[in-house]
Amino acid sequence: MSTIRFIHAADSHLDSPFKGMTELPMDQLTNLRASTFTAFERLIEHALQSIPDFVLIVGDIYDGENRSLRAQLKFQEGMEKLNAAAIPVVISYGNHDHLGGRWTRFDLPSNVHIFQEDVGEKQLNIRGQDVSIYGFSYKERHIREAMIEHFPMADNHDAIHIGMLHGSLAGDESHAVYAPFRKEELLAKHYNYWALGHIHLRQHLHEEPPIVYPGNLQGRHRNESGIKGFYEVELSNEGESLKFIPASALVFERITISCVGIRHANEWLEACVEALDSFRAERGAGIVELTMVDVDKETAFLFSQSTNEEWLEVLREVVGEGEPFIWVQMILLTPEREPGAVSGALQQTVLGVIDGWSEEEWKLLLNDVYQHARSVKYLDVLTEDDIQDVKNEAVSILIAEKLAME
Repeated sequence: MSTIRFIHAADSHLDSPFKGMTELPMDQLTNLRASTFTAFERLIEHALQSIPDFVLIVGDIYDGENRSLRAQLKFQEGMEKLNAAAIPVVISYGNHDHLGGRWTRFDLPSNVHIFQEDVGEKQLNIRGQDVSIYGFSYKERHIREAMIEHFPMADNHDAIHIGMLHGSLAGDESHAVYAPFRKEELLAKHYNYWALGHIHLRQHLHEEPPIVYPGNLQGRHRNESGIKGFYEVELSNEGESLKFIPASALVFERITISCVGIRHANEWLEACVEALDSFRAERGAGIVELTMVDVDKETAFLFSQSTNEEWLEVLREVVGEGEPFIWVQMILLTPEREPGAVSGALQQTVLGVIDGWSEEEWKLLLNDVYQHARSVKYLDVLTEDDIQDVKNEAVSILIAEKLAME
C-alpha cells in the first residue's frame, strides 16, 4: 500500500441560523451567524496549504434542505479554490441537505464528485495507488433503511477502500437514527477507513481500521461544546495516522467556578474574570455558561441581593472589554447541599412538584414563550435539554433563596 493522505470532514451546516442568541451585541451576533462559513473557510485554507490527495465531505454541508444562495455560493467558491489546486473532492449529502430538497442550483467544478441515492463507487489513482471510495446521498430527509447492506465487500486487496456513511449506530438515541449500522457490519466490509458523519461529537468507534466521526466544523449551540474541526488522515503500510485540525470560529463551553470563601461581589467578579481569561487564552472566542459551585449560606445570601439578570449584566460588561470576544450566556448556582437536603415543607413540596413534571407538562408551562408569534422565529424547537436547563435554574434559585434565609 502506498501512502495516501486525505481530509475527512462532515456536518458543516453552512448558514445555520443560531436561534435564541438575540441578546448578543449586533456585531457579535453577525460574527456568530458567520461562524459556520468561517470554519468552512479554515478547512479550505488548510487544504490549500497542506495539499491532501483528496477531501471527503460526509453529509450535511448545508443546514437545510432548501439550501440558501449564500451557503451555496460560499461552498462553490471553496470548491473552485480546491479545483485550482487540483484537489479532488468526494461528497455525500445527508439528512439536512438531501437530494429531495428544493434549491437554486450552483454548478460545481469538475474536481467534485457527488454520490447519488444508490451506493456508488468513486475510483482515484494516487501516485499509482488505486483508491476506491464508496458512499451514497440521502434521497430524502428520513432514511431508516440500513444502507450499509448495499456497500460492497472489499475484494481488491491491492486497492485502498474507504466508506463514506452519514448515519448512526443502531440503538444510539442521542441523535436521530438514520441509515443505522452496527460496528460489526462496517468491519465485515474489510475497508481501510470508514468516514462517518451525522453525529456532531468527535469520536473513534474503532482504531484498526479507523471508524471515525470528526464531529461538526462549528458548534451551533450549548450542547455542541468544545473545539470543533476535521481530520487529516494518512494511510500507509505502517498503519494509520489521524490528526485533528481545529476549525471552529468560536467555542461553546460550560465552565465551573468555585465560590469557596467568596463574600463580596468584587471577589466573585475576580474569580469569573480569571476563569474566563484562562478560557480565552486556551480556546479563543466563546459563548459560555458559568456554574457556581461550593455556594454556602453566606455566598447564597450575596447572590440573593441582586437578580440573576443583574449579575449577568455586570459580568458581561466586565468580560466584554477583552479580546477575543466572550459572551456569558447563563449563570447557574449549585449550592453545597443537594435539593433533598433543603428544609421547609413548602419548598420541599415545590421541588417535588417541579421534579415530577413530565415533558408535556413543561411544554405546556412554557407555551407562552415558545408559541408567541414574535418570539418563535428566534427559538429552536424545545428539547429535553432545554427543559432540564429551565428546571435546573428554577431549582438553584429556590435552594439559593432558602440558604440565604437560614
